[in-house]
Amino acid sequence: MWRILVTDEMRLGEVKGVRAQVDYRPGLSRGELLEIIPAYDALITRSRTQVDREVLVRGKRLRVVGRGGVGVDNVDLEAASRLGILVVNVPEANTRSAAELAFGLLLAAARGIADSDRKIREGVWDRKVLGLELRGKTLGILGLGRIGSQVARFAKGFEMRVLAYDPYIPRARAESLGVELVEELEDLLRQSHFLTVHTPLTEETRGMIGRRELYLLPRGAVVVNAARGGIVDEKALLEVLEEGHLFAAGLDVFAEEPPPKDHPLVHHPRVVHTAHLGANTFEAQDRVGEAILDRVLRTLEGDLAYALNTGFDPEALEALRGWLPLGESLGKLLAQITRGRPEVLEVSFFGVFEKNPEPVATAVAKGFLLRVMGSEGVNLVSARPLLKERGVALFTRHTEETQGYSRLVEVRLRTDQEERRARGVVMGGRPRLVGIDDYALEVVPEGYMLVCVNYDRPGVVGQVGTLLGEAGVNIAGMQLGRDVPGGRALFVLAVDEKPAPEVLEALRSLPVLERVDLVEL
Repeated sequence: MWRILVTDEMRLGEVKGVRAQVDYRPGLSRGELLEIIPAYDALITRSRTQVDREVLVRGKRLRVVGRGGVGVDNVDLEAASRLGILVVNVPEANTRSAAELAFGLLLAAARGIADSDRKIREGVWDRKVLGLELRGKTLGILGLGRIGSQVARFAKGFEMRVLAYDPYIPRARAESLGVELVEELEDLLRQSHFLTVHTPLTEETRGMIGRRELYLLPRGAVVVNAARGGIVDEKALLEVLEEGHLFAAGLDVFAEEPPPKDHPLVHHPRVVHTAHLGANTFEAQDRVGEAILDRVLRTLEGDLAYALNTGFDPEALEALRGWLPLGESLGKLLAQITRGRPEVLEVSFFGVFEKNPEPVATAVAKGFLLRVMGSEGVNLVSARPLLKERGVALFTRHTEETQGYSRLVEVRLRTDQEERRARGVVMGGRPRLVGIDDYALEVVPEGYMLVCVNYDRPGVVGQVGTLLGEAGVNIAGMQLGRDVPGGRALFVLAVDEKPAPEVLEALRSLPVLERVDLVEL
């Protein structure tokens, strides 16, 4: 009989057709978990329980870990793979409930439901409240993933025109939904009477909708954020509401949760709120519990259809220990310096590797997606399917030919606008970036870097250094590469802190620089 331990609260389904004992112990402390885990064949959690290497090693009988939800960030996938423990999740269970909540907030904000409800509770019968209809209006969707796509379907049912901005989604997917995909965020904002946000919180998306973006919306627009707090600048949102440019807003998330009691948006009459309830429906909770129990049982019986980490060879992971972080760094780098809609990632391996280096290509995909989607749900297991879902092809090639190093990885990213390359090696167990495009250099890929392209003229680095110095940005190191003297050149500056947007704008306005890209690794 299989023994399954459940350590977080969830609505489990019934065990059918298999001999299994399910022990439901939500709220179990870490000490208690470490003490009893050796007696179990499977562990089921939500996000509270940290399933790290210590827990996995203690679980002498563990064969499966089930995560009830989308991400598996609380599970050490690498350690699980090395120990031969399979990991399963249920990424699709909350899609419908999250999309319905977002659309509910949109409707409530458009009709002033929260404000009217408040007035009635205070004894005020105000029939002068005027709202907005959806029919014939334009809905702008920022992020056309699973949830954004479902919201688009709802909007079409309300006879709305639907636009979407998502630089990582193939045009064919948008067309299948009847959605117009726009190339620039500004184009989306200028046309959207309603804006709803469905993108992860990343460095790229943090503060993405600020004062300037809100004022690009038509006067009287409605803004909904049911994705992650911090994507919409809360201070800017309050200001633009107060100034009368926006009609209303709907918020399920805040940058700080719970928000302070005196948060001005909490008390604003034209803002409707919920307490991060996207997944909180009976049906969604039932789907999560039923699906994760079913998948864990199937996996215990030998069905590997839902296992995330069946492709990992523990010995290969050990042999490629230094190369996996290199691949991730190369993916992150190219995601930040390449403009346009991604189409193809090509990973080339030069030289003879001890083990098949294909997991390094997966790490490249993971690094690329981390800049696109943030950490939620992106890992070495999910990277390739997620990349394919976004219409980006991943190719690999192997050759024993060397490129001046015994082993080297080169990654090319092609978009609809350009192609860029980055090369790296591992020295002393640590990743090294040894080339960008046609330029040779040697940089430790970490922290903040400025990748600058210019024509090889005297004084270029001096002008950049002076500008950064005046802005209080310290340069930690520099590497220069060029094709021929007097030709084009590329140099990389490692800086101690992230330059402010106005500093980057000043750099990009320098006549001596052709291009400046900020990279965070």
